[in-house]
Amino acid sequence: MPTLKQCETQAMKLEYKERAVLAEHLIASLDDLNEKDHLDACVNEADRRYSAFKKGKISARDSRSVLHNAYASLKK
Repeated sequence: MPTLKQCETQAMKLEYKERAVLAEHLIASLDDLNEKDHLDACVNEADRRYSAFKKGKISARDSRSVLHNAYASLKK
């Protein structure tokens, strides 16, 4: 089975709309989790992102610019 990083690398090669469909499918698969598992997954993701932010691996973005970029990408 490929590693998470390998999957991510391959997914990033997809066109934007294909990545959006993949993301939708992955998010929908979380519906199968019970409430505790879902909460744990959300907390782990938040911790991962915060840690990456503190280490300078990612930067903060305000919601206005994130939504602007998302809507602009959908119009392509």
